[in-house]
Amino acid sequence: MNMEFSIAMSARPPPESEAVPPPLSRLSEGLEEVCAAGARDMAAALAFTLGRAVVGEGRGVVMSATRAWLGENGRPYGPGLAGFRTRDAFVLIETRTEALALWAMEQALRSGGAALVIGTVDGAELAQTRRLEFAARDGGCSGLLLRARSGDLSAARRRWRITTLAGNGDAFDERAPGRMTIRAEMTRSRMERPGVWMLEQDDETHRLRLADRLAGDGLDPIGRTQYA
Repeated sequence: MNMEFSIAMSARPPPESEAVPPPLSRLSEGLEEVCAAGARDMAAALAFTLGRAVVGEGRGVVMSATRAWLGENGRPYGPGLAGFRTRDAFVLIETRTEALALWAMEQALRSGGAALVIGTVDGAELAQTRRLEFAARDGGCSGLLLRARSGDLSAARRRWRITTLAGNGDAFDERAPGRMTIRAEMTRSRMERPGVWMLEQDDETHRLRLADRLAGDGLDPIGRTQYA
């Protein structure tokens, strides 16, 4: 092996899984699960999901939700969706029961017409989540269960628990609330060790980033090393 080829190999960037923390990586094909730590954290859980969506090339986001879920948590807010570049590519399916929401989610996944399909289903069993995983693969898209409880058996590749945090405030206006800030805990993964990250919304890129107070290494006091 000559010296030039050796240098070229050593200069290659690391794979995305190593270079980008899991909560900042784009959603890939397959099924993930996001759980809100409490009722007030559901909006943050949805924002965490949309912040990782890969929307484009004629494919947007489909959300299958029950009337009961929408009555408790509210409908997605149009101007808020614009902050994630999904306002003009967002379809909401309202169903009477979780069984219908699950069926609609599976059909949307299998169709391949959406980049991301979200289902607000708490009662999905292991066999049903496996069907969702297979449907996402068949459709070449991402599926995500948005849940209000955790602990049930699931075929999801990653499982997240999202908590809303107080923002850092605005550097130019102390009365302003500042950026949306959340705590993302990965409780299970087939690919990485579990960990916890503090994230905030970046208004310029319309995506999440590590909170400014963790800009040094992104690991202390909250970060992946907490579970090392």
